[in-house]
Amino acid sequence: MTEASETARKATLDKDLEKLAQVEEATSFLARGLAAPGLALFFMAFVAIAVAVFVAGEPGAIAIIAAAAIGAYMALNIGANDVANNVAPAVGARALTMGGALVMAALCETAGALIAGGDVVDTISKGIIDTGAVAGPGVFVSAMMAALLASAVWVNLATAIGAPVSTTHSVVGGVMGAGIASAGFAAVNWPVMGGIAASWVISPLLGGVIAALFLAFVKSRIIYQDDKIAAARLWVPVLIGIMAGAFSAYLATKGLKKIVHLPVTHIALIGVGTFLFAWGLAHVGVARQSRGMENRNQSLRRLFALPLIISAALLSFAHGANDVANAVGPLAAIVQAAGGGALTAKVSIPFWVMLIGAFGISLGLLLFGPKLVRMVGEQITKLNPMRAFCVALSAAITVIVASWFGLPVSSTHIAVGAVFGVGFFREWYTQNSSRRRAYLERKGVRLRAERRLRATDDGPLVFDDDEDEADIGPQTFSREEAKRRKLVRRAHFSTIVTAWVVTVPSTALIAALIFHGLAFLS
Repeated sequence: MTEASETARKATLDKDLEKLAQVEEATSFLARGLAAPGLALFFMAFVAIAVAVFVAGEPGAIAIIAAAAIGAYMALNIGANDVANNVAPAVGARALTMGGALVMAALCETAGALIAGGDVVDTISKGIIDTGAVAGPGVFVSAMMAALLASAVWVNLATAIGAPVSTTHSVVGGVMGAGIASAGFAAVNWPVMGGIAASWVISPLLGGVIAALFLAFVKSRIIYQDDKIAAARLWVPVLIGIMAGAFSAYLATKGLKKIVHLPVTHIALIGVGTFLFAWGLAHVGVARQSRGMENRNQSLRRLFALPLIISAALLSFAHGANDVANAVGPLAAIVQAAGGGALTAKVSIPFWVMLIGAFGISLGLLLFGPKLVRMVGEQITKLNPMRAFCVALSAAITVIVASWFGLPVSSTHIAVGAVFGVGFFREWYTQNSSRRRAYLERKGVRLRAERRLRATDDGPLVFDDDEDEADIGPQTFSREEAKRRKLVRRAHFSTIVTAWVVTVPSTALIAALIFHGLAFLS
């Protein structure tokens, strides 16, 4: 009897311990989920307290403190959403680990913002509203605060649903909505807004077309050549030289405005000189690295890995130099107006304001960046180092071309459009390329696949991708299957494009509502 009672007590104790373990595990899981938001709230509170100490006793101190906290919130959301476009292709191509990509991007973003972020910005988002139409400094501060909060809320919502959106367009929409609410429709520069709307189409199309063209070149000149390594020795240095020249021109055009302002001819000479120098180095480096490599696509991936990592770092640096203004531009305007300064379209950015933007973007990337990194790098379409290299190269070249023509483009739209361009081109190329079919027939892959599926009689076979012969063989499928099997996820395409289209009107509406709410409370 005693033994039975002891056994029952042990069974009860085991059940209780198991329940406690389950509670502990659930608590730990919940705590992990709350850690990132908790750190983000701590950063915002720290910024507010630090700014309160810094501006204590100055005119408009309360408005500046509130705006600083909102600016920190906006910087966190830019890091969570926008920065993913720079490193996502490298992560998706397995050239970088998630942790390595986040740390590298955070360092480069911070360096870009602090070194080349610019001490003067177009705070009114490139003149979309007339500051003279605003009633006074108090109304202007409320409008800018509403615009900053609205854009931050919208980017936060977009990140939550996994949609990479343009933070520049978010700020533009917020400023437009707050401007209309405070000064009427006549205060908006509608031709400028028309150009911004046109960039919704121009940016992703340019990025997609340029990325597809480079991928077509890589496939035809390297991947589907019988001697891949010899082709790589010839063309990979050229592509690396183009990348180096493009990024040097990109940084000279967009990323180093604070340090030096160069005319177009000088920028072109820098690009050409960098191309020649990088081509020479790459020619030696690729020849040495490719020595003894097998004639396989896996070898080609190794040749493209390092240039892809460098391009991700340079994109992050340039992004920090340019887009930090989206977080701190309206904040700088509030600081100037609240302190009794004149209402102007351009304002100086105090160094402490730039620090909020730089560190906020980096912290947002580290805390919340992985979600969008996976979306852009892995979930839209499959990337390898060759395709990801084309995406990064397209991003730099498209910005340069658009800048020369004066087109208002979004770096987010360009990068994501390039990923879509690579994916849609793969779909077309897989089913229509005569060069690819001839290559596979020479390798005998097609013949063996037809033997395996002779009984299906489904028509000509189509292969999934440009992988090696050993990888392609087991992945054959019929023409009907090929029509159903897409290399770009349509659900993500629809979600992202819809988010792009509604960004400006959504942030405008949110900003108008916030402005009226602030006016009611005051």
